[in-house]
Amino acid sequence: MKNTHYPTEHPSFVAQADVNGSGHTDRAAHPLRRAGDRPPARATVSLVVPARNEARNIPWVFEQIPDCVDEVILVDGDSVDCTVHMATRCLPTVRHVEQSGPGKGNALRTGFLSATGDHIVMMDADGSMLPGEIPHYLHFLDNGFDFVKGSRFIAGGGSLDITRIRRLGNQVLLTAVNHLYDAKLTDLCYGFCAFRRDFLDDLDLHSSGFEIETEMIAHALRSGLRIAEVPSLELPRRSGRSNLHAISDGRRVLRTLLSERPGARPTPRAAGSPA
Repeated sequence: MKNTHYPTEHPSFVAQADVNGSGHTDRAAHPLRRAGDRPPARATVSLVVPARNEARNIPWVFEQIPDCVDEVILVDGDSVDCTVHMATRCLPTVRHVEQSGPGKGNALRTGFLSATGDHIVMMDADGSMLPGEIPHYLHFLDNGFDFVKGSRFIAGGGSLDITRIRRLGNQVLLTAVNHLYDAKLTDLCYGFCAFRRDFLDDLDLHSSGFEIETEMIAHALRSGLRIAEVPSLELPRRSGRSNLHAISDGRRVLRTLLSERPGARPTPRAAGSPA
């Protein structure tokens, strides 16, 4: 593993992982394992996939899910196409749950609460993320890290989809989070992540929209979780139109960063809002 950074004033640390095809790194990638330790039993894995009108993309995504995934949870956001039927046809064992409110954040929180695996992986249903990368994320969860996030901007990663305005917005927001949390992350607005389910309460998620991805990272840093970044290749959406609005969603992400920054007063939640 190269480029491992230890912030001097924050209890968490971020490792940037150079993962090869076998998923192995050197001993530095195993901060909690000692020589002679017996390997623990294999952790179970839940994959949470939020989807809204993704019937044409689901088959491509589901056919590539690796065998290391034990449970797939499709969180449907009131699709008007045959997203749910297509998912069930492609993967009869898929668990379908309805989200309790609007927005990607609500969908993910619904899926996380429904997950039963030791590890939870989240990825989009539009075909922009490669399910075959999941073992790389799990490798680091199995070897001492608590939260693993994909990065398009470290060696081995990349994007075939990001626009100039999205790249600029991501860089501005990334600079802000690194400054606020004394971190050295290389990517921020990318929703391919994995974490240990027993840290779900520490992540304390309540965002309803796309900003939940930033909220997760901010809370992981604030809680002192051990974070690893792994290279990921972002592909173009296979079909359909994205629900992401770069400018308005970027403003929501910035508001989230400022409200969640260390020392800020907690933002009061509206009465009846889900935790």
